[in-house]
Amino acid sequence: MEHMTPTRTPHGDPTYTVLQGGTVTAWTVSGLTANDFPGEPALAEDRVDYRFINGFVDVGDLPCRKAFWATMVGRSIVPSLDWVPASLNLPGSNRRVEFTHFWHVPTHVSRWLRGTFRADEAREANFTLKTCGGVRIWVNGEEQVRFEPFKRNTESATSIRLALRAGDNDVLLLTEDLAERDTIWFFELELTDEAPLTVVLPVALDGEEVRRLEALARTVRPSRDVFVGTPLELVFDQGGGEPLPVTVEIYSHGHDKAVLARAKAVLQADQGSLAFPEVIGLPDGYHGIRLTIGSGTGSVTRNLDAAFLSDLKPLPGHASLAERKKAALSFSARHGAPRIGRVLAMVASGEVEPLARDAIVDATLASIDRRDDCSDFSMVPLLWLLGAYREHLPAEMVERIEQSVLNYRYWVDEPGNDVMWFWSENHVLCFHTSQLIAGQLLPDSVFTASGRTGRQQAALARQRLARWFDAVEAHGLAEWNSAAYYPVDFIGLLALEHWADDAIAARARHQLDLIFQMVALHTLAGVPAGSQGRAYDKELRAGPLTELAPFAQVAFGHGWLNGGVASLPMFCASDYTPPPAFKEFAALAPDRSIEARYTQGLEAGKLVLFKTEASQLSTVVDHKTGRKGHQQHVLDVRLAGHPMARLWINHPGEDDPWGTQRPSYWAGSGILPRVQQYRDVALLISDAAGARIDWTHAYLGRDGLDEVILEGNWLIARSGRGYTALYASNGLEMVPEGPTAGREARSPGDLVGWAAVVGAGDAQAFTAFRNRVLSTDVQFDAQTKRLVLTPPGRESLELLYDGSFKVGGVRQPFRHEQPEPSITYDSAAADSNAARPFYT
Repeated sequence: MEHMTPTRTPHGDPTYTVLQGGTVTAWTVSGLTANDFPGEPALAEDRVDYRFINGFVDVGDLPCRKAFWATMVGRSIVPSLDWVPASLNLPGSNRRVEFTHFWHVPTHVSRWLRGTFRADEAREANFTLKTCGGVRIWVNGEEQVRFEPFKRNTESATSIRLALRAGDNDVLLLTEDLAERDTIWFFELELTDEAPLTVVLPVALDGEEVRRLEALARTVRPSRDVFVGTPLELVFDQGGGEPLPVTVEIYSHGHDKAVLARAKAVLQADQGSLAFPEVIGLPDGYHGIRLTIGSGTGSVTRNLDAAFLSDLKPLPGHASLAERKKAALSFSARHGAPRIGRVLAMVASGEVEPLARDAIVDATLASIDRRDDCSDFSMVPLLWLLGAYREHLPAEMVERIEQSVLNYRYWVDEPGNDVMWFWSENHVLCFHTSQLIAGQLLPDSVFTASGRTGRQQAALARQRLARWFDAVEAHGLAEWNSAAYYPVDFIGLLALEHWADDAIAARARHQLDLIFQMVALHTLAGVPAGSQGRAYDKELRAGPLTELAPFAQVAFGHGWLNGGVASLPMFCASDYTPPPAFKEFAALAPDRSIEARYTQGLEAGKLVLFKTEASQLSTVVDHKTGRKGHQQHVLDVRLAGHPMARLWINHPGEDDPWGTQRPSYWAGSGILPRVQQYRDVALLISDAAGARIDWTHAYLGRDGLDEVILEGNWLIARSGRGYTALYASNGLEMVPEGPTAGREARSPGDLVGWAAVVGAGDAQAFTAFRNRVLSTDVQFDAQTKRLVLTPPGRESLELLYDGSFKVGGVRQPFRHEQPEPSITYDSAAADSNAARPFYT
C-alpha cells in the first residue's frame, strides 16, 4: 500500500510513496455514471442441473453481456476532463479501488479517477493491473493502457507499463463494467518496480489534512455492536486539525436501500467520538451507514454498518402457536419492511393502511415488470395475496397484478434480457413455485413470455419442482443453516405446502419440518446461530435482526420480531405447524446438553452441533479444506447471556473489515481450514500458505460479553451462564485500535492451530472451567500439521491436516451423511456417561 510521507511538496500537495508490492489507491473520484444496458431479449442456456453448490456459477453469457462486448470493447473514448470531483479515495484498509455494489437490472457503470505520479527523471513505471471490469489509462493526455476483459465477477490481470516524464504526470483512469446483480467492480494497480513511486493527490489540501482524512476514514467504527434506545455514536482514533463537517446517511439493507435517517455534525479538533442525536428510534435492523467526512473535493466517504434494536429482552411468548402467529401478523402489518409481505400481513390481519398498501403494491409491480433480480422472491407472496385475498383488494389493483403475473418471465426457456438469477437453490425453488401458482390461478390465460397457457405453465412447473425436491431430499440444502436464505426457502416451501397438490405439498411439508428442526437445534436464547452454508456480516453480527429470528419466536415462543416480511407472513397466514417436539431443542432444560450430527448439500456440509442451556458450538467439518472459500461460516460460538454474544474464527477473505466481497473480512474464509468437532471441543487447522493475508482471527461480539480474559494463548469469554475459550497456537493479540478495536483477536502466521470449547454454569462453574482450560495441554506441530488437545484427566483429541481425527487414540470418522439431524449425545439419556463432554 501507499506510505504517506510527512513532508509537503512546494505546492502543499500531499505526497505518498508507493513501494514495490504496494498499490496506488490515492485518487480523486468522479460521481457514478449508470445507464441501463439490457441487450436484446433472447433465450438463455438452461444450465440448471439441480446439483446446487455454494459459490459463483458459470451460467453463460447473458444477452446484456454479449451486447456489451460487441459494442463497448475497443470503442473510441475521448477522455473526460471536465467532470466534477465527487470524493477522494485515500489509502486505507483496501488495496483495491473498489465500487462493488448490487444492481437489479443490467447497467453500464463507470467512474473517472485522476491522480498525479511524480518522477525525478523520465522512467517507465511497471505495474500489475487487476480488475473486475475494464480499465483505460491516459498519461499526460495520451492513452497508454486499454485492458477490457469485462468478465463477470472474475478477476483478470495483466502487466502494464506507464511512460512517465520528469516532474508531475497527469494520470486519468476510467473504470467501467456491466453490472449484473451482485457486481464485484474494482481495479488494483500494484507497483512491480523496485524503485518507489511518488504519488501526489491533485486537490487543494495540504498533507496534514489528507493524512487526517485518511486516518479518520480508516479507523472509524460504531461505538457499540448494537444501539438500544441510544443515538448513533461513531468513534475515531485520529484527532487534531481543524473542525470537519461529518454527514451520515442511514439506509436499510433491503431491496430498496431506503434512507432511514440523515444527520450532520462537526468533528472538533481532538474529538475522539461523535454522536448524532437525530439518529435514534430507527426501525430495528442491521443498517448501512454512509459516512462523509469533510466537504466538496476535500471529502472522503466510508460505508459501515450498525445494529439498532428497540429492546434487548426477547418478547414474552404467547401460549399457543396460533396466538403467536396472530401477534406476528399484526406486528408485520404495522412494522414490516416495505415489501409485498407486509401487504399480505395487512390483509390477513385486517390491519390495512391503504396508502402504504398501494405504495408497496406499486413498487412491487414495477420491480416485477422490470424483471428485477430477486423479483421472484416477491412474486410468490404476491400470488398468495392474489389467490387468497382477491376480494379484499381494489378491482383495478387485481387487474394490474394479473397483468404483471402474465407478463413475467418464469424461466430461462422464455426470452429475456434481464439479470434475474435462475441458478441457485433458493431462486430455482421460487421461480418454479411462482410458475406453478400463477398457472393454477390463471389456467386459461396466455402467459406473454412463454406463449403457454397457465395450465401448461403449471404442468411444467410440477415437473421442475419434482427435480428440485429429488435433489434436496437426497443431499440436503447447500445453504445450510443460513439465516439469510432459509427465509427465502420458506417463501417457496410455505407456498407449496399451502397451494400445491397433495403430493408436492407433502414434500414441501417434509422440507419445512426438516428446516424447523435445524433451526430449533441451532437457536439459543431466541437467536438462530451456528455454522452456515452462506452467511453475510449482517447475519453474523446481528442475530436477532435476521429474517430467520422471527421464525424462531413464532415457532418456539422465545425471541424477537423485526421488519423481515419476506416469508414470515406466509408462515403466519398458513395452517402449517412445526412438529411440537422441536421446541425442547430450541430451549434446553437446565444442565442438559446434546450433540447433533448430519450432512447438508451436494458438497457435503458435515455438521456438528453441541449445545447446552447457555452455550452452543457449531461447525462444518471436513469441508473443502485448503480451497478458496465463499460464504461458508465454519465455526461458530453462541452464548445465551446477550443477543449479540457471538464469537467465531475465520481467515479473512479481504482487507477491509467493512468490505462486501465473498468471502469478506468476517463472513466466509479466504482459505477454508481443516475442522473437526467432538462434543464441546472443536479443533481447527488453518493453512493459508500463499494467500496474501497471512493471519487468522476471532470475532468477539463485545457488547454481549460479561468477561473477556486473555491469558497465554487462550481467550476466555463469558456471557451470563454461557462461556467459551478459544486457543491459537501462534498466540492471540487483541486489536487495540481501528475499525475492529476490542472485537478482533488476531493470531499471526499462515499456519496455525486453533481450538474452541464451550461450557455453561454459575460463577463457581465458570471458575472451574477457566482453571480447566488453562490446565489443558495443547500441542501443534507445524511440520506434520498435527494438533493435539489434552484436557486434564481426559483422553486426547488429535487432528491432522490430512483429515485424520482421533479421540483417545481411536479414529472418529464422520458417519452421519444423511440430511436429517441425529442426536448423537444427550446428557439426559441413560448412557450419558459414555463419551461425555470434556469441559461441560
